[in-house]
Amino acid sequence: MSQLPIQDVMTPLLAALDAHAQLILKAPPGAGKSTYLPLSILQEGSIDGKIVMLEPRRLAARNIAQYLAAQLGEKVGETIGLRMRGESKTSAKTRLEVVTEGVMTRMLQQDPELSGIGLLIFDEFHERSLHADTALALALEVQEALRDDLKILVMSATLDDAALTALLPDAAYIASEGRCFPVAHRYQRVAEGVDMIETVTKAIRSLLASESGSMLVFLPGAGEIRRVAERLSDGLAQDGLARDVLISPLYGQLSAQQQQQAIAPAPAGQRKVVLATNIAETSLTIEGIRLVVDCGLERIAQWDAKTGISRLESVRIARSSAEQRAGRAGRLEPGICLRLYSEEQLARQPATPQPEMLRADLTTLAMELAQWGCAEVTDLRWLDVPPAVAMTQSRALLQALGAMDSRYQLTEQGVALHALGADPRHATMLLMAQRHGKAAMATAAMLVALLEEPPRGMQNPDLHFQLNLLESGKLPRSAGYVQRANQHLHKLGAGGTALRVASEWIAPVMAAGFPDRIALSRGRDGRYQLANGQGASLLPDEPLADADLLVVADVVKTRQGDSRIFTAVTADVGSLQQALPALFCEREWLDWDDKKGRLTAEKQLCCGKLVLERSPMAEPDPAKASEALLNAIVRKGLNVLPWTPAAENLLVRARCAAEWLPDMALPAMDEASLLADADSWLLPYMTGMKTLKAIEKLDLFAALEARLGWETKQALDAALPTHYDVPTGSRYAIRYQEGQHPVLAVKLQEMFGEKSSPMIANGRVAVVLELLSPAQRPLQITRDLATFWQGSYRDVQKEMKGRYPKHPWPDDPANHAPTRKTKKYM
Repeated sequence: MSQLPIQDVMTPLLAALDAHAQLILKAPPGAGKSTYLPLSILQEGSIDGKIVMLEPRRLAARNIAQYLAAQLGEKVGETIGLRMRGESKTSAKTRLEVVTEGVMTRMLQQDPELSGIGLLIFDEFHERSLHADTALALALEVQEALRDDLKILVMSATLDDAALTALLPDAAYIASEGRCFPVAHRYQRVAEGVDMIETVTKAIRSLLASESGSMLVFLPGAGEIRRVAERLSDGLAQDGLARDVLISPLYGQLSAQQQQQAIAPAPAGQRKVVLATNIAETSLTIEGIRLVVDCGLERIAQWDAKTGISRLESVRIARSSAEQRAGRAGRLEPGICLRLYSEEQLARQPATPQPEMLRADLTTLAMELAQWGCAEVTDLRWLDVPPAVAMTQSRALLQALGAMDSRYQLTEQGVALHALGADPRHATMLLMAQRHGKAAMATAAMLVALLEEPPRGMQNPDLHFQLNLLESGKLPRSAGYVQRANQHLHKLGAGGTALRVASEWIAPVMAAGFPDRIALSRGRDGRYQLANGQGASLLPDEPLADADLLVVADVVKTRQGDSRIFTAVTADVGSLQQALPALFCEREWLDWDDKKGRLTAEKQLCCGKLVLERSPMAEPDPAKASEALLNAIVRKGLNVLPWTPAAENLLVRARCAAEWLPDMALPAMDEASLLADADSWLLPYMTGMKTLKAIEKLDLFAALEARLGWETKQALDAALPTHYDVPTGSRYAIRYQEGQHPVLAVKLQEMFGEKSSPMIANGRVAVVLELLSPAQRPLQITRDLATFWQGSYRDVQKEMKGRYPKHPWPDDPANHAPTRKTKKYM
C-alpha cells in the first residue's frame, strides 16, 4: 500500500480534515482511497470517535472490511467492523466501521447526535445510490443543527465537482492524480442488430489469444453473463484453452462464497475470465486482472410513478462509468481496456449516471423522511431534490398500508413498521403476521427473506413452491435465507420459532404488503388485472397462469404493454376478505347496456379497481339512471355527446388558452381529464335522462361553462373572443384550432387603416388574417399586416385593380379609410 498514489496527498488531506468539517476527495481508481486512506486516518488518531464508512455495494463493503482487518493482522469485528443487511460484525474494540445499504440511515434515525462517531466517509459517492443521497442529506442537517464537530468526507473517482461543491460550499477540496498503472484504450464499434453475446465472446477469445493476464468483462445483467459463459466455454474448448482459463461469474444475486471465488486469485497455472455486472466497477480489486472488455451497457430499474411498477432497461453507461471500468485494468500492472463501442459514441454519453433518486421508487425514502420529522423534502439539502410526483405516489402507498396520515406523518403502525428496519411493504407483511400467531409469523419471515433477495434462475414463479424448497433446505443459498428469516422473527419477538410454512397464511400475508397487486384473471391465458388498474401477465405455459386470483410480488414493466409477473402466489377471495376486510368494499353499480339498450344494475365486491364478484339487482333505482348513462359516456368517449358549434368553440378556445395563457390556471380540458371528472361537471346537467337518446337534449355549452367557472369564463372570453370587430364595424368570427394560430377571414378593404395584425390572448398571440377579395376569395394569408401593406400588397393591387375596378385599391392602405362599399357609394 505504500506505493499507492493517495499517499502523495495524505499530508494536505489530513490537514484539511483537521481544519474543515467537510472534505471532498477526488481520486481515480486504484489510488487507495478506500483502503490506504481510512487506515491512515485511523492510525493518525486525530478523529475523536469512531469512523463510519458507507459503501454503496455489499461485495465491496465486505472485501474492504476484510482487507483493512488483514492489514492490521486482525479479523473483521475487531478494530475494523462490518454492518450490512443480515450481517453484523462489530465489538467494543471497533473503531472503523464499514457499512452499506440503509445502515447509516438507521444509525442517524436511532441516534441523530451520532454519539461516539467522529467521521462519516461516503465512498464511491459518484454512484449516487438512494441510500447515500439520503444519508448525506440527514448527516448535513445533523452537522448543522447538533454536531458542528462531526466530520464528513465525500470521495469518489468521478465526482460531479460543480454540483457537490455547490452543495458543500465550505468543504475543502483535495484531488489525487494518477493511476497506479497506465491503461491502453481500444475501441471496436459494434453494428446495430449484431448479436452482442457472440461479439463479446469473440472479443474475449481474441484477447486471451494475444495477451497475458486475467480478464474482467462487463455485461448488463445475469442473463447475459450466463449466455456468454456457455458460449465461451464451448469456444475455449475449441481453442484448447478450457483447462487454462477459469470462467467466473460475478453479480449481486450470487452467494457471498461465489462472489469471493470470482474475485480471488486464479489457481496456479490458470487465468481467469470474470464475467461481471457493474458490481465490479468500484472499490474492488480482482487479483491478476490486466484486461478489461466493456460492452458499454448496464441494466437499471426505471420506476414509473404512474403505474407504481419498475421497468428494467439496458442503457449505455456514462463516461464516468467507462472510466471506472477501464481503471480495473490498471490496478496491479499496465493493462488494456477494449471498449465494444466507438470513441464517438462514448463522447455523446452523459458525464455521470442518472442518480437513483431520480428513477427509483421512493417509498422507503418517504418513510425515512416522515420518521425524521421532515414534512417537506426541501427542508433538507440535496444534490437532486426527490421528484414531487414520485414522492406523492410513495406517500399514497404508505397511506394505503396504514403507515402515514394525511399530514405525511407516521401513524402508530408506521412507527412500528419503521422499527422493523425492512422495506415498508415487507414490514407491513411482518406486522400483519405478528397479529395472527407464530405460524403466520414464520411464514411471513420466510416470505420477506425471499422477497428481499429473490433467488435467480428460478423458473417457477410460485412463491409457495419456493417456500417449500426453502423449508426443506433445497433452495440455493437456503442457509442465508434461514438466517435472515430468523432475524425477522427475532424483531417480532418470536425468536426460536420453527420455520415452517403455513400455506393458509401465504396469500393473506402477501396481500397485506401488496394490496395494490392483488390480481384477477382476465381470461385464463396468463393475463391479469392488478388492483391498481394495471395489466400484468404470465406466459400461458407457466405455473399459476390458469389461477383465478393471485397476489403478485415481483412485477416488471415490459415494452409490449402488460407487465411481466415474476413471483406470485395463488389466493382465494374468502381467505383474503376474512384476514384483510379493509381491502374490500361492496357497492351498487349501474351501467347502460349498449346491446340491450337499457339500464342494468348489480352489486359488486371490489378490491381496489378489481370487481371480484357480481350479483344482479332485480330493480335498479331509476333515479340513478343518469349515473349509468354517465358510465356509458365515459366508456365511449366525448364524441357521443351533442356537440353544438358553440360548445365546440368553447372547448377549443379553452384548450388554446391552456397553451397560450398557462397563468390563467384553467381546469384541465383534455378528453382524459373531462372524462375522469365527468361526474362533477357533466352529471348535474343529465338529471332525469334515462336513455342515450335523451342525451341529445343535453346543454353541453352550459356544462362546459360551469366547469370553467363564471370568472374564468369571462377571462377566457376577454382573452380569446369568439368574434373580432374590424374597423368598418363588421363583426367576424375567429376560427380557433388546437396547435395553430387563430384565423380571421375578412374582406381586404375592411382592414384599411389598420397598422398591424390584431392580437389576442392578452397581446401574446397574433391573429392570422385571411384577406378576401370582393368575391370573398382568399387573396393573402398573413400574421404580419404591416409587412403585407409595405410589400406584397403592391402585387395584389396591380392584379385586383383591373379585376375589381369598382372597389378601392389605394397606394397607402395603412392610412386609408376602411370600407365595405364600392367607390360609387363611398
